[in-house]
Amino acid sequence: MTKDDSNTTRRTYLKSTAVAGAAGMAGLSGCLGGSGGSGDGDGGDGGDGGGNKVEVQHWWTGGDGGAAIKALFEGFEKKHDVKVKPNPVSGGAGQNLQSVIKKRVLNSNPPSTWQAWPGKNLQPYVEADKLKDIGDSIWSNNDMKNAYLKGPKEAAKPGGKFVSVPLNIHRLNNLFYNVEVVEKAGVDSKSIKKPSDLVDAMKQVESKTNAVGMAHQTKSGWSTLQLWAMILLGEHGEQAYTAFTEGKVKENQQAVKDSLSTVKEYKKHFNSDAGSLDWQQANKKLINGKAAFIHQGDWAAGMYRSQKNFEFEKQWDMAPFPGTKGMYALVMDSFPFPKNNPTTDATKKFLQYVGSVDAQERFNPKKGSIPPRTDVPKDKFGPFLSRQMDEFKDSKSQPPSITHGLATKPGTLTKLKDAATTFNSDWNVDKAYNNFAKAFKSD
Repeated sequence: MTKDDSNTTRRTYLKSTAVAGAAGMAGLSGCLGGSGGSGDGDGGDGGDGGGNKVEVQHWWTGGDGGAAIKALFEGFEKKHDVKVKPNPVSGGAGQNLQSVIKKRVLNSNPPSTWQAWPGKNLQPYVEADKLKDIGDSIWSNNDMKNAYLKGPKEAAKPGGKFVSVPLNIHRLNNLFYNVEVVEKAGVDSKSIKKPSDLVDAMKQVESKTNAVGMAHQTKSGWSTLQLWAMILLGEHGEQAYTAFTEGKVKENQQAVKDSLSTVKEYKKHFNSDAGSLDWQQANKKLINGKAAFIHQGDWAAGMYRSQKNFEFEKQWDMAPFPGTKGMYALVMDSFPFPKNNPTTDATKKFLQYVGSVDAQERFNPKKGSIPPRTDVPKDKFGPFLSRQMDEFKDSKSQPPSITHGLATKPGTLTKLKDAATTFNSDWNVDKAYNNFAKAFKSD
């Protein structure tokens, strides 16, 4: 799943995600070019020495993700005379897989493909010339360029050329709420126009009910980082959000600090045990009526649909995070095409399939995500995901997630999460701002 593991430590994360800086990666790439593996002298593709099997590494080893990837593999094998060789790497919310991939790619021994966040998360591999341009071989098939909206297409080409195929989308700009609690408090979710307005709504909830305003976890930094990012997006607009992702922190000092201050205001309305919970435990408070609101990616809805007598629009509902109506903030998984590929033809077929209607119709309903293609039928998706699909198709923009690597390079993301973890412990706005600014200095 694309959500983060609340127990990931700084040391573990640095070991697993620091895919070297751009210069270091490029240097390693130069040393390895033409040596080992089956690549040609310029780091191009190898032959199909791996036989008629495509090796796919991923971290979906159980739950919704496990069922979804199994359905994807079964669909591919039905359509092609090619077998999938799954090679899952569990643990660390994907960070263990990233560590494995880093070693394999730098040693010119990559798998055929692997599960990866697209966007800037792949930038180090692009800068090291380790990924193949698949604009013609993959993206010119299945009407992909017309079926994908601008946001997912941009994420698939972090260096200006298509290098991966997005399979799914989890929306990040969600505000989930317990319908009974909100109605009992007399709060109209549609009246909350911007993030700062939500403070008054939470105060009203707490004055009229026994619920807290917002369920949240502060055991690790990622939930607070993504909450802050959505406040920045909703309160100060997409221009300020994008500027931050480009490292223009000082130019947007007031917006960054104001958004941190709003998180600090929200903190007064968090559950008192936020520091000892993970996100699932916090989410249960909304289900049990102990909290009115929660901000999470729409993977949170997977917990709602598994509950008895907890129906969409009756017991729970969702609104776009205040101030972000018309936007669809992206968290995605994709499959890149590495150079020195051990199964070039089979990998080409697999990535073409990943970008097809059939693949995305099989995978996403089970995963609790929506397709990046806008032409996938909705009949298998249920009422919540169907509404999300409509809102995605009608969205004016699709900003990429800061917290999930689409809008931030791995080294920067590590530092931002560390800064958010520190903010969770001291709630010092000026210190958090300075740490955010420092996060981009190595890029």
